[in-house]
Amino acid sequence: MEDRRPIGCKGFPEGGTSLKHRILTSLVALSVLLFANAATAQNTKIKHVLLISVDGLHALDVSNYVANHPHSALAELAGHGVTYTNARTPANSDSFPGLLALVTGGSPVSHGLFYDVSYDRTIFDPTNKTCSGPAGNTMVFDESIDLYNSASVSQDVIDSNALPRILKDGKCVPLYPHDAIRANTIFEVVRAAGGRTAWADKHPAYDLVNGPSGHGVDDLYTPEITNVNGFDATGSVVCTVENDQKKVAAILNEIHGRRHDGTGGHGAPTVFGMNFQAVSVGQKLAKDNKDGSCADDTDPKTNGQKGGYLDGAGTPTNVLGYGLRKTDEALASMIKALKDEGLYDSTLFIVSAKHGQSPINPEKVNKPGHFADLVAALPDAGTNPAAITLANAANCSTGPCGFVQDDDIALIWLPDQSQTPAVAAYLNANANALFIEEVMAGAEIKLKFNNPATNSRTPDILVQPVYGTVYTTSSKKNAEHGGFSFGDTNVGLIVSNPGLRGTMVKTPVATSQVAPTILQVLGLDPAALRSVRVEHTDLLPGLAQ
Repeated sequence: MEDRRPIGCKGFPEGGTSLKHRILTSLVALSVLLFANAATAQNTKIKHVLLISVDGLHALDVSNYVANHPHSALAELAGHGVTYTNARTPANSDSFPGLLALVTGGSPVSHGLFYDVSYDRTIFDPTNKTCSGPAGNTMVFDESIDLYNSASVSQDVIDSNALPRILKDGKCVPLYPHDAIRANTIFEVVRAAGGRTAWADKHPAYDLVNGPSGHGVDDLYTPEITNVNGFDATGSVVCTVENDQKKVAAILNEIHGRRHDGTGGHGAPTVFGMNFQAVSVGQKLAKDNKDGSCADDTDPKTNGQKGGYLDGAGTPTNVLGYGLRKTDEALASMIKALKDEGLYDSTLFIVSAKHGQSPINPEKVNKPGHFADLVAALPDAGTNPAAITLANAANCSTGPCGFVQDDDIALIWLPDQSQTPAVAAYLNANANALFIEEVMAGAEIKLKFNNPATNSRTPDILVQPVYGTVYTTSSKKNAEHGGFSFGDTNVGLIVSNPGLRGTMVKTPVATSQVAPTILQVLGLDPAALRSVRVEHTDLLPGLAQ
């Protein structure tokens, strides 16, 4: 005879207990659980946020490292934190928009920066001190804007004479990185609320985190990693780790209540953090310490060896493994310092990345040359008007004549925007020869970004190459970032605190959701961020446990 009794939660027939009693019991249990969670949240009220960007760190790297190193710092953080396995950076994935996603809550749609070297149709060359003539120029915010001494050593400050110029209130003034941002940062919001802020990064150009006010960060530390015509630490993973350690020392000083250099201080900052470069460099290097310029690089397991991955499953080479290990050891030192100071329980510890890196699979690496050079090699390059327009943009050194920026993406600002449809059609017709996966222009680019016809920063055309293609002839690196590919954009993200349970969230999230989440846990209004309002950025899910 068929049993028609109610089916319980495990799929078995219920018996003996009334349905009403079971419902009441469940409600009581739920109330107890909610009360316990509320009490836990109250007891672990967040007073500090430590935000770490491990540049290049993929979600796959986090998964592999935690699995193979169960006693590591990353494993500890994941053990009482939420690990987001499907986190993506807002396209595109260069360092500037990648960091700004984390600290503004937005993308180039709201903060207006596509790359550290890009183009703006309203600015002027650094040498044009009167801002005379038609506007339009490259906007360079990399190591080349540093103030250098006679020995080509950066003084870790910006040289205002190297900055592009802009007309402001009728005056021709330098455009600092923080002036170029069109959205405020978490540092500005926290500081305005009376909190203290600190950040450490790889170039003085990371003045940009100060935000439009110019004063968002109380304690900014930017030791240059790449000196123009001088020592470049990124030629060696060991020397990159040494540069990272300068910033790690700054974080430890700040945890202990001092400034980055160990002086003064007024307690640990409310929001602080840094970026690591060792993993990114370990992923890129075709040969570690190739030119021998890094005198301290004597590790036989890395010196002269190839970086990156051994396979498509993300098995690291010794070079990348060294970068991962040293970064994890640095995170462990931060955890220890927080515990020593009694701050671990009241600190939200976030580990993510400005960007990933592609390709992961070494078999996919393709370095055919710079994008404009590939176009110039086409049979009709000297006669086709679209090809000539591209050549003019690529060869422009200064002024309103366009620009081509390439890595594992190509961003194109044309000297004559009316030529956009013809140039896009030409690129699509030559997609195979140019290793193109997608050409984004016209209506398609306006679906994702602001209209290039009315926005001075948006490229006229974006080219996403076939996965694994890096538009370069460099013998130094075998991977790059900047594009929209999965390898570029799928990054690690752990949000950790001892009051959280170790959980994994596979729901797609964006790294731009980190910024409003930081403000929310500090008791501040996420809508205080312009990018959050403009782009309707949500909080990260899964934290209200």
